[in-house]
Amino acid sequence: MRRLLRFLVLASLALAPRHADAAATPTLFRIFLTDGTDVVSYGEYARVGDDVVFSMAVGRAGDEPRLQLVTLPASRVDWPRTERYSDAARSDHYGTTRGDADFAQLSNEVARVLNDVAVSTDRTRALALAQQAHDVLAKWPQEHYHYREAEVRDILSIIDTAIAGLRGEPVSRFDLALIATANDVPPEPLQGMPSPQAQITQMVHVAALLPRSSDRVALLQTALSLLDTNAGSLPPAESATIRTTITGRIQHETEVDARYARLVQRLSAEGTRAAQAARASDVERVLARVPIEDRKLGGERPETVQALRAELEAQLDNARRLRLLRDQWTIRRAGYQEFQRRVGGQILLLVKAQPQLEAIRRLDGPPLDTLQAMQGRLSGGASALERVQVMEDLRPTHSMLVEAWRFAENAANSRAEAVSTGNVSRAWQASSAAAGALMFLSQVQRGIQDLLELPHLK
Repeated sequence: MRRLLRFLVLASLALAPRHADAAATPTLFRIFLTDGTDVVSYGEYARVGDDVVFSMAVGRAGDEPRLQLVTLPASRVDWPRTERYSDAARSDHYGTTRGDADFAQLSNEVARVLNDVAVSTDRTRALALAQQAHDVLAKWPQEHYHYREAEVRDILSIIDTAIAGLRGEPVSRFDLALIATANDVPPEPLQGMPSPQAQITQMVHVAALLPRSSDRVALLQTALSLLDTNAGSLPPAESATIRTTITGRIQHETEVDARYARLVQRLSAEGTRAAQAARASDVERVLARVPIEDRKLGGERPETVQALRAELEAQLDNARRLRLLRDQWTIRRAGYQEFQRRVGGQILLLVKAQPQLEAIRRLDGPPLDTLQAMQGRLSGGASALERVQVMEDLRPTHSMLVEAWRFAENAANSRAEAVSTGNVSRAWQASSAAAGALMFLSQVQRGIQDLLELPHLK
């Protein structure tokens, strides 16, 4: 038994690290599509919702490639095969970068444990140590991309034999289930960077699968640029055929974009005019025409149609809201006109007093007789205005009118006091009050104008 355990130590030490390429190349993944084709992904891809996002490598093998970001519907991808290839690519990348170093660490750890088993005189402790080595080895391949799995399984079988012996059991009775590999499906064979011709073919094919026209055109333009760069490496007839195909598709996409742009401009303008006139039914008719016009154009821009529908639905909401506001305004218009009639005289008086208020604001008059006449006209006007009963939505405008009058009255009184006492400080107070009166009067005029004007979209 002791000789068998010593053999285990030698066997584990014999699993020497292999020489790894110090400058491993970036990992190239393959995304296999449901139609049987595939496309290169430079580095890992990412699933985002219903899409898969990846970078296509564009260029020759050995060169630093240009990257073209691509977003494909995830439903277009053969995920079982893609994931098998990804596992193989990750395993290969791991093997050429960290695999040997990690395996050397594992070998040293197992050798240490088995050496302790070999020199131990305690059978129970030796069994526990052997089981510890078994457990570490059994999990290691699954956690390390199945790197050197066959060698790990070989040494596992030797350790399991030793464990059976330490237990005093026949080897045939010992459970070897953990030795079996979980990776029963053959891995996808790895492939390198496709040729420029293959890349062009991939880009033209993938472009047809992209849902957004801008993405299709960008990918086709990249393919055309790659074709120009490698024109000399392709047969002239084949190069001309590929060029005609690509330029034809780009031209088609451009023409379709232009047709849909005209459609959007026309229907959007019609919807806007109808909404500004509060004609909700007309906006609804424009909305109903969207699918009809889309079918006429071949239904080639679903994202554009979706945006157009969203815009028209917003215009429909605007038309309905404006219709409600105009109906409300019609009901209240008589009240607004009555308010204007009741306070029109006071507003006119303040308007006529604007030159005097401006003079007070500038500390430049008005003449004393004009100022005294102004005081007489303004005296008690604010209190009289406060007694006027107004509708709820007129209260802000009415309150500003009261404040305008109060400021004007204070300005006239303060200016008169400043004149009689020669107090410059009171003159500045009068100036501030005059500025307030002018500001509030302007707001009152705008408020009444807005109330009397038919509501419109802003």
